[in-house]
Amino acid sequence: MDILSIKGKLPFEIIESVLSRGITSFTPPQEAAIEKGLLSGKNLIVAAPTASGKTLIAEIACANTILGKGKKSVYIAPMRALVMEKFNEFRAAYPYIKTTVSIGDLDSGDRGFGNYDMLFVSTEKFDSLLRHDINWLDKVGCVIFDEMHMLGEPSRGPTLEILITKMLNNPNTQLIGLSATIGNAGDLSKWINAELIESDYRPVKLKRGVVYDGVAYCQDQDAGKVVDEDLYGASKIAEIRVLEDTLSKSKQLLIFYSTKRNAEAGAVKLSYSTKELLSATEKEKLDEVGNRVLNALERPTEQCVKLASLVKNGIAFHHAGLTNVQRNMIEDSFRKGLIKAICSTTTLGLGVNLPAHTVIIRDVTRFDGGVNERIGINEVLQLFGRAGRPKYDTEGRAFLIAAYKDRVNELYKRYLDAKPEPIVSNLGIIPVLRTHILSFIAEEFLNNKRSINGFLERSFYGYQYGDKKHIAHVVDAVVDELRGFEFVEEVDRGVYNATKLGKRVSELYIDPLSARWMLNCMEKDNDTIGMLYMISNTLEMRPYAKVTEEAESMYAAYRYIHGDEYIFNEMDRMDYGYYDPVRAFSTALLLKDWMDENKEQDIMKKYLTTPGEIYSKLSNADWLIYSAIELAKLSHVKTHEMINIRVRLRYGIKEELLDLVRLEQIGRVRARLLYINGIKSVADIRKNPEKVERLLGKDLGKRIMEQAIV
Repeated sequence: MDILSIKGKLPFEIIESVLSRGITSFTPPQEAAIEKGLLSGKNLIVAAPTASGKTLIAEIACANTILGKGKKSVYIAPMRALVMEKFNEFRAAYPYIKTTVSIGDLDSGDRGFGNYDMLFVSTEKFDSLLRHDINWLDKVGCVIFDEMHMLGEPSRGPTLEILITKMLNNPNTQLIGLSATIGNAGDLSKWINAELIESDYRPVKLKRGVVYDGVAYCQDQDAGKVVDEDLYGASKIAEIRVLEDTLSKSKQLLIFYSTKRNAEAGAVKLSYSTKELLSATEKEKLDEVGNRVLNALERPTEQCVKLASLVKNGIAFHHAGLTNVQRNMIEDSFRKGLIKAICSTTTLGLGVNLPAHTVIIRDVTRFDGGVNERIGINEVLQLFGRAGRPKYDTEGRAFLIAAYKDRVNELYKRYLDAKPEPIVSNLGIIPVLRTHILSFIAEEFLNNKRSINGFLERSFYGYQYGDKKHIAHVVDAVVDELRGFEFVEEVDRGVYNATKLGKRVSELYIDPLSARWMLNCMEKDNDTIGMLYMISNTLEMRPYAKVTEEAESMYAAYRYIHGDEYIFNEMDRMDYGYYDPVRAFSTALLLKDWMDENKEQDIMKKYLTTPGEIYSKLSNADWLIYSAIELAKLSHVKTHEMINIRVRLRYGIKEELLDLVRLEQIGRVRARLLYINGIKSVADIRKNPEKVERLLGKDLGKRIMEQAIV
């Protein structure tokens, strides 16, 4: 279908924008979406491979809603990086549409979002906005749910499901779900009363197979059989052989591993092949990138050194242990063709658009809860979708690795010949529903058990199982628990309101059980370790740090010394059965080590962690201590010590540096430098301007002095 064939059916600005990007005709999924009501506001479920044109379907729906109907549009995605990517693409395509993005602070309300026409948000951020009483929801005419298969993901799926169910209450809002892998797309389309577009169209043909002993056993869908393909190269190691073959075609490779350690080891192993093919210009540019990767932290760690060295050889590893800055540099260098291969965990499996010519899934099992489990078909298909770059490749390749010959057929049957798994709701579980039912009552969205039951019956869980008795049982249990926490109260027979504490807990976006735990802990006489344990022994701080011998012995000592009055016995009085107190205590000690100015490298070795994981824990700790402070204000508990701890966590400093870090551009390193040279306070800075300039440099010293004398 030609783009101009829909001229007159939607604002010409949209057609003009699409044509300006060189798009002159619609792909089959796009054409099907138009035929099934995209332009008339019908709900749609689009299940089609990566790069088949799903984003343009969403774009046309949103732009048409804004320009043609005078309403707002919202784009919701699970990954922050994906939200930012789609935001940047839309803003470039429609610079005249008032567009904004929000993926961060979960305790902020409208912030003027009502003044924008297009909003890009993460799943959790949009849920948080609804909890803050936004007044423009009735003006939203279109909502996009990207990566809709995440509905079946245990930790994040329930929030997405709640959002979709809420939006179903507004029949005038067009809902569009996008996904590459949905085994039961028909069920989802019936649930939200949507037209279903299923397609196997892919602009770049995908060759899928299993590699063993230098041979790729690939599906030939046209011939209906498996064909053998010898791979270029000499290595007997499968992933190196595939790399050699890929590099011989001047293409790039993504390899997925089950663990961070495997990804790093894989990158080291493959680096000898990539560095041989770098041109002088590429080496020069990669040296520059490598140096930036090395100095991404104030003090380079061993991981920084390893990664920088690999980047200079044209290869990198990528996982949650890296800092955001390092990940962004790697992704950007890969897009530019400088980095030839990336060894990654599934951090690159969805979200950012980072395809390669060839993809390998090296590991099809992973440890989960101490059990070695096979990864699912949907995950394999999602990772395979990274193969093949539109505008660059006519064909992409996606391979599994077989350790022995008989494994080839086994992998074929399990993954390549199998259909995607159906999405299953995870909503009907008490811990999952606890936070959502509190939000229903706090928002005054639903205020009695009957209405809550009815809402959940309209959810995907209700659609799949239709078990009204189970839903009623779960709602009874959760409401009774929230009443016991004193977060909701019965104001009339069967009618509930949120207490001030309950409403604030909902706004803070923390688990009510975590909030009740922290409130109980605040009543105790806590020292610094006690307060760090208070925020660490929560669901939000998982995964916890590795248990050290010091943590085991100190945990036992604290419980023995402080007796019944201390918080370490508080968990015996409530149902915190799914917490792991010793690991939580070890996490508290990690935070304490950071506040005591221990070097990142030493913390990493002690707790077997990474810079990215440390900063993730610090970010979570900051949110939890902020939440604790907010709850303390309502409970008339002193907050001074908690505020000091929050500052110390943010900067990684001992208490003696608190005064110095009040000034901008003074962090833990500069504050310590000033302190050991006798500048111990802002008052000392005012008295010693020459000394400050000598220690920090003339320009920075002057900027610091300007702040100090205000």
